[in-house]
Amino acid sequence: MASITLKNIVKKYDDGYPAVNDVSIDIEDGEFVILVGPSGCGKSTLLRMIVGLEDITDGDLIIDGAKVNDQAPRDRNLAMVFQNYALYPHLTVYENIAFPMRLAKGKFSKDEVEERVQRAASMLELTDHLERKPGNLSGGQRQRVAMGRAIVRDANAFLFDEPLSNLDAKLRGQMRAEISQLQRSLNTTSVYVTHDQTEAMTLGDRVAVLKQGELQQIASPRELYEQPINLFVAGFIGAPSMNFLPATVQGNVLSTPIGEIEVPDAIAAAGEGREVVLAGIRPEFFDDVATVDERHLSRGSTFRAELSHTEWLGNEQYVYVPYENDARVAETLQTLAADMDADELRQQLVIAVDASSRLRGGDVAELWIDSRRIHLFDPGTGENLTRDAEAGAELTEMAREDRRRDAERAAQR
Repeated sequence: MASITLKNIVKKYDDGYPAVNDVSIDIEDGEFVILVGPSGCGKSTLLRMIVGLEDITDGDLIIDGAKVNDQAPRDRNLAMVFQNYALYPHLTVYENIAFPMRLAKGKFSKDEVEERVQRAASMLELTDHLERKPGNLSGGQRQRVAMGRAIVRDANAFLFDEPLSNLDAKLRGQMRAEISQLQRSLNTTSVYVTHDQTEAMTLGDRVAVLKQGELQQIASPRELYEQPINLFVAGFIGAPSMNFLPATVQGNVLSTPIGEIEVPDAIAAAGEGREVVLAGIRPEFFDDVATVDERHLSRGSTFRAELSHTEWLGNEQYVYVPYENDARVAETLQTLAADMDADELRQQLVIAVDASSRLRGGDVAELWIDSRRIHLFDPGTGENLTRDAEAGAELTEMAREDRRRDAERAAQR
């Protein structure tokens, strides 16, 4: 295992475009860090620089205390798991897993190769498939073979480049759980690239959110979700995305296209004196008044709105409320949509209500909003005006403590 430090890493191509621009990240020994962002944000380029498949234009890459900018990939002792598995079709599963050890001529005895392959196969439930060829395996089994090849190397770190993107949704969920369990049991430093935020939020100890080659925020999944640093992180993290309503602040009241919302003093103060702000409200911060406990009603505000349509998903239900946008924030929202690889941000609220709610499209409904959990953003800079940095840091520290407990348990087994 090893720590990985990226100091002001820059990657510029021949045309001068910075695919990665001044990124600094400290990855602890045994930590699982996710690089996430829309297409073209630089996450795969960054991973390829770590492994040595891309040259570093500027900055320092330090692995286990040693600068490795000019080291060849084979000298960095890093194991890469690719999106397309990169298996040898003419070799059996056994020989595919054993291949890195065969390549290191003389380093591993025949008995060591056998022991390591059998151990990896057992961990990955591949023991019954060792004599099969990759072409006869399912996508999930091929991905496990690729992971087995990484495990036997005793590498300093595992690097994953969108390893699940070729799998169907159900298999992706299964493989996510397997990768998480494997990383916890091996306690190996891991860097994982994905554009799928579900993978990012469920797998990572910390998640680094990238936009156009620049690091926006790196924190625990919970800090990113509850205390996003800016408009982009708030919109990119979460599914469905956070709702953004144009608003003006008058005293303790937000005037919005859906009505007036009374907010706590601290939130009102953050928007005071500004011509317009964007109120960020996650879908689950709303509810159908008919299903809200009376004790909670006083903790928020209510409003009436006509619903355009609803979606019932079994465990929950989404209702949609159209609203008129404000011309003063239209350009900001259009730019945000482009940054997130979305065609546009529709002028409608997405509201999560209980699955038992009987709301339907066309209803004029009474809805509740938890006004204590609203974030206000500056439309010009994208800054989160209501972010509590101290509370956010606490959430990430809690995640770090959880990881250390996992590592201690793994060491005892």
